[in-house]
Amino acid sequence: MKRFHVHVSVENLDESIQFYSTLFAAQPTVLQSDYAKWMVEDPRMNFAISTHRQPVGVNHLGFQVDSSDELRGMHAQLEAADSQLVQEDEQPCCYARSDKYWVTDPTGIAWETFHTLGRIPMYGEDTPVFNHGASAVPVPNQAATGTSACCVPAEKTAPNADRADCCAV
Repeated sequence: MKRFHVHVSVENLDESIQFYSTLFAAQPTVLQSDYAKWMVEDPRMNFAISTHRQPVGVNHLGFQVDSSDELRGMHAQLEAADSQLVQEDEQPCCYARSDKYWVTDPTGIAWETFHTLGRIPMYGEDTPVFNHGASAVPVPNQAATGTSACCVPAEKTAPNADRADCCAV
């Protein structure tokens, strides 16, 4: 069964945790110094916030699935939506290791479909496959243009543009 996923980049984690904890009437299920996540049951949602080098606002949207089979079953549908689909296996991000597919909608909003394999003790890496940002200011899919991309705005990555790990934490 799918769970809707929303990841919001925030400026002040403590204020945002207080707001979302009140909004969801629950404390985060994962809480770190730079990240918090709620696994909301009604509606079924994986809602995460972080302070990781992204413009403030909606970072990306997506679907969390319960199994590798369900993830593979989504492949054709996602590729039909965006032929520039990017696949990541065992990607370390957000205190978890996951298999993922990434697509970008026509406005530049990144969509992540993933199956979590397990927790890890560090944030890991933001996905360096698009230059995605807040949905209020969409950025074109860099994978489609063949240009260098990273998970933070280009003006912030210029000094590190040649680094393959520009999104490493």
